[in-house]
Amino acid sequence: MNTTDAKRVLETALICAPQPLSVRELGTLFDMEVSADTLKTLLADLQLEWTGRGVELVQVATGWRFQSRPELRPYLDRLHPEKPPRYSRAAMETLAIIAYRQPVTRGDMEDIRGVTINSLIIKQLEDRGWIEVIGHRETVGRPALFATTRQFLDDLGLASLDQLPPLDGSEVQESALDRLDFESLANSLPSDTAEVDAPESDLLVVATPLAADPITPPSDPQLLEPSTQEDHDPGSNPTQPT
Repeated sequence: MNTTDAKRVLETALICAPQPLSVRELGTLFDMEVSADTLKTLLADLQLEWTGRGVELVQVATGWRFQSRPELRPYLDRLHPEKPPRYSRAAMETLAIIAYRQPVTRGDMEDIRGVTINSLIIKQLEDRGWIEVIGHRETVGRPALFATTRQFLDDLGLASLDQLPPLDGSEVQESALDRLDFESLANSLPSDTAEVDAPESDLLVVATPLAADPITPPSDPQLLEPSTQEDHDPGSNPTQPT
């Protein structure tokens, strides 16, 4: 099989696949007769060929996929105008802490946020597939250690945690939430977020199933300061602020 035909096979498989495909999975298309290095070269060539089009080929944590370009998202949203699920400020702050400080225990997160974290927030992030328990700390009570998942990276359109926006300053201070650069993390949520609604009482992040467009961060710097009270129970209605 020549290079042109091989790229056509890869292109067709990736366009038709419902989820990202790894290099190993793509190798099965050719009965493993094409090396991984050759496949990566072909994929890089495909990326260049799709430059300038409305769809791009990207590498994420679990493999390669075609996705729409962020600048075209407003047009695509008109095809599916349904109201997406909403995530509270408390949930997004918790996710930010896990992303930048992982692996962390619930106690670590509470020390950073300065409030008790509601169990339903952790469950919400687990159900979304963004975080998971990867072990237990060898201390009293053996608390669970949380980390982000490959799904989290896929939804951000990232291949690894190294591609997360850098934090300001040399280190993250566990006593100051604003050092986590929550705004930068919000900016990097292309796959799940379409808009932000910031009522006076709290910040609500609106999430949609597709991954690839940045959201607008809150303009009020006070929204980024550490909370001083315990999180409220988000309850069964995800559209209510916590």
